[in-house]
Parts: sequence; C-alpha cells; structure tokens
Amino acid sequence: QVHLVESGGGLVQAGGSLRLSCAASRSIDSLVAVNWFRQVSGKQQRDVVAGITLGGSTTYASSVKGRFTISADNAKTTIYLNMTMLKPEDTAVYYCAAPRGGGAWDWGQGTQVTVSS
Repeated sequence: QVHLVESGGGLVQAGGSLRLSCAASRSIDSLVAVNWFRQVSGKQQRDVVAGITLGGSTTYASSVKGRFTISADNAKTTIYLNMTMLKPEDTAVYYCAAPRGGGAWDWGQGTQVTVSS
C-alpha cells in the first residue's frame, strides 16, 4: 500500500496554468504506475487524465493531450501534473492513484481545481 497526498489545486482563469503535486510514501519505482484522475462535481465517475509507468512511459486523455504533462521528480516520490491552457471544463477534483494489485487502487484525498471563464 502507498500513501498519496495531492496538492497544488486552486482557482485560475481560463488560459492559465497550475501544477499539481502527488507526494508518495515511497518511490514509484516500487509501483507499476501512477495515474492522475479527475472527478467532476455531481458525477460519480473518475476519469483518467494522465499516467506514468515504472518505465517512464506517459499516457494522456485526448481532452488534455498537448496541454497537460505528467512527470516525476528525480527521487520518483513526487508525481507532477503540469496543466496549461486550462479550460472551464477542466474544473474538477483531481486525484492521484496507484494500482495495488488485484484491481485495487490506492488514492489520495484529492485537490480541487476550478477554472473560471
């Protein structure tokens, strides 16, 4: 099990940028991958936004490709989501999560991102 803590959310105008951080209790070298998800208010579903694997491969949802970048620090204990050209539809609670195995995931508590038009 890994403990994850997100930070960096806030209120930003459309077109602005934010960088989210996900601090992990151990290096992602011990994890299969870490993903960023987001959940829009009033919806139960959490949609994957971006992911980074043990080997450093990255994936992005089509809605954020070219605007968001996922990365890890040198110690690989903090995973970042750099968000640029933000749109009002990016407003959501953002979560980082890591697969634990057997279909289970470890989740952070989430950080709110609000983009005003």
